Amino acid sequence: MYAWESIQCTLDFIEENLDAKQDIKQLAAKAALSPFYYQRLFTKLVKKPVMEYIKLRRLAKACEILKESDDTILNIAVSCGFGSQEVFTRSFKEAYGMTPTSYRQKPIMLNQFDKPDLLLNETDIVENSPLVSEGMVLEMKHIVLEQPIHFTGISGIVPISAQLPLGETCGVDIPGQLWTQFHQLKHQLPKLHHGREIGVSYLSSKTPDGCFTYFTGAECEAANTQWESFTLPPRAYIICSFEAETFDELVTASLNKAVKFSTRWLSEHGYVMDCFAPEIYHTAQIPSMELWYPYQSQ
Repeated sequence: MYAWESIQCTLDFIEENLDAKQDIKQLAAKAALSPFYYQRLFTKLVKKPVMEYIKLRRLAKACEILKESDDTILNIAVSCGFGSQEVFTRSFKEAYGMTPTSYRQKPIMLNQFDKPDLLLNETDIVENSPLVSEGMVLEMKHIVLEQPIHFTGISGIVPISAQLPLGETCGVDIPGQLWTQFHQLKHQLPKLHHGREIGVSYLSSKTPDGCFTYFTGAECEAANTQWESFTLPPRAYIICSFEAETFDELVTASLNKAVKFSTRWLSEHGYVMDCFAPEIYHTAQIPSMELWYPYQSQ
C-alpha cells in the first residue's frame, strides 16, 4: 500500500464517523504508522493538521443539516461531534463569519474544506479515457472552436484569498452568490439559447490587486449592450469534462477536484494556461460540466 492510500483510508474512516470522538493513535494505527509520522504525512497530503481537518469536515456536515433539518442547534452540534453548542457556534463563526442560527435563517452558498481524493494527485490519464473517482467521472480532450460563442450576464469582483485554494478555504462563496443573482435576473435577458451557461474567472485592467473578476451568464445570439457580456473566442482548448451524482456535488467538491486534477495534468503534459478559465454548464439529466482551458505549449 502506498503512503497516500494509508491516509485515504483514514480520511474515509473520519468521514464515516464525524459524530464520534477521534483519536490520533487510533487513526495512526489504521494507517499502520506511528502517531508522529501519521500526523506529518497527513498534514503534507491534506494541507491541514488532523484535528483541524476533522473540525472543518464536521462544520461542512453541520451546514447540510442546518439547511435540511429543523433540529435544535444543540442537537446538531452533538450529532456532528462538537462537545457543546458553545464550541460549535464559536467554530462556525470563525469559519464562516456568521452564527449557525444566522445561516439557518438566511442560507447562502459557503466554501467548505472538501474531503480530499488523494487518488487524483497520483493518477494520470490519456485523452478521451474516462477516470472514475469517488462519485465523479472525469475526462480530458482537445477541441478547436471554429466560431465564437457569446454569453450575456453579470460579473463581480472576488478576493483571491477568500476563494483559493479551491476546496481548502471556508467562508462565503462569492461566485456562488453571483450565480444566485444571475438566475434571479435570467428571465429578463433577451434572445437566450436554452442550454449552455458559463462561469469564468479572469483578470482585467479594472480588476483590483488581489482579486479576480468572475462572470456568470447564458449563451445568447450576440453580445447585448444592456448587460455584461463575455465571448468565448475561436481557438484550441483542452477540455476537462466531468459528471457528478448531484448538481450540488458538481458545483462544489467535484468542481474543486476537477480543477486541481486538470491544472496538474496540463502542467505535467507541457501546457501553460492562458489568462481565463471558463466553466461551461450543460442542461442534462446527469449533472455535467466542462472546464475549457485555452493553452500554450511550453
